[in-house]
Amino acid sequence: MPIEIHWIRDDQALAEHCRHWHELPFVAVDTEFMRVDTFYPKAGLIQIGDGQRAFLIDPLTISNWTPLGELLEDSAVIKVLHACSEDLEVLLRLTGKLPQPLFDTQLAAGYLNIGFSMGYSRLVNEVLGIELPKGETRSDWLQRPLSDTQVSYAAEDAVHLAELFAALRPRLSADKFAWVLEDGAELVAQMRREVPPEGLYRDVKLAWKLSRQQLAVLRELCAWREREARSRDVPRSRILREQSLWPMAKSQPESLAALARIDDIHPRTLRQDGEHLLKLLKQAGNLPPEDWPPAQPEPLPIEASGILKRLRAIGQAEGERLGIAPELMLRKKTLEALLKSGYPNGPYQLPDSLRGWRRERMGQALLDDLAGAGDPS
Repeated sequence: MPIEIHWIRDDQALAEHCRHWHELPFVAVDTEFMRVDTFYPKAGLIQIGDGQRAFLIDPLTISNWTPLGELLEDSAVIKVLHACSEDLEVLLRLTGKLPQPLFDTQLAAGYLNIGFSMGYSRLVNEVLGIELPKGETRSDWLQRPLSDTQVSYAAEDAVHLAELFAALRPRLSADKFAWVLEDGAELVAQMRREVPPEGLYRDVKLAWKLSRQQLAVLRELCAWREREARSRDVPRSRILREQSLWPMAKSQPESLAALARIDDIHPRTLRQDGEHLLKLLKQAGNLPPEDWPPAQPEPLPIEASGILKRLRAIGQAEGERLGIAPELMLRKKTLEALLKSGYPNGPYQLPDSLRGWRRERMGQALLDDLAGAGDPS
């Protein structure tokens, strides 16, 4: 049966449709975008599914996104998305708003133990028995007119996403439904909790091996790279490649010739920004000790891997009991943060990243295990 497709190409039509969507219990939301050589995603299409029809919003002809932003924030309308981190970026960039409540069908599949991190096509096939056509994900969504194949692909996504919600929702217990929405709210919160450019140096591999003076240089390099990538709207690697950051902070070259010997530095970077980088390296290298960041903690030693495995088993056992994909239970980063809070002799503190129902159900068991009061098995 052919899908009923409605195009929305002007502000008035978008406002009218949004008024109607506010009356619905849920809407399915999907986006198509391009991000080949830019920092920010460029929206090519926004799709809304209401359960029967597909609405295709053309972002190249819309100027007032306020109605869609208000819909995204309407707490009475559930927004259904799939594996939505990039979609959230697109929506935030267009409307300045993020969806709440948010129901991610990929998360729902994990809570029902259908599979973890399932791709959209596979989940549609698994739950709805529909084989989706492949091949349009990499096409040019900024071209106009869009091809018939692109339009059909985009419309199918919106319609089947709504059907997925209708199929998955009744299978979730009240608890699990609340947890899917809780995890959706956490995805939105993460998007809002953007790390300031000055804090990005902590994510650089092997940063813990640098002295505090070298970390000050790394901090300034990372912050500069981030700000430049945003202002020029190019990928970070076009400004300075990831692999160049650490050796640059370590050796702090003082000439273009020395800079050219840095691992993986691109000739274009030397041409465009070489002189500026040398100046930045010198300024950052001369910062007084009171402006240096604290030393980065060392990674956990190999001996800690057994404890991490034991802690992970607590999550896996609870996941088995609840019928939830084990990967959804306790994230590796959370367990490492817990262990680092008191390794090797304690006391230990639950990290902020262990939130909500996971903290309530497993927090104490984790602490008990670390204190030696857990199940010895």
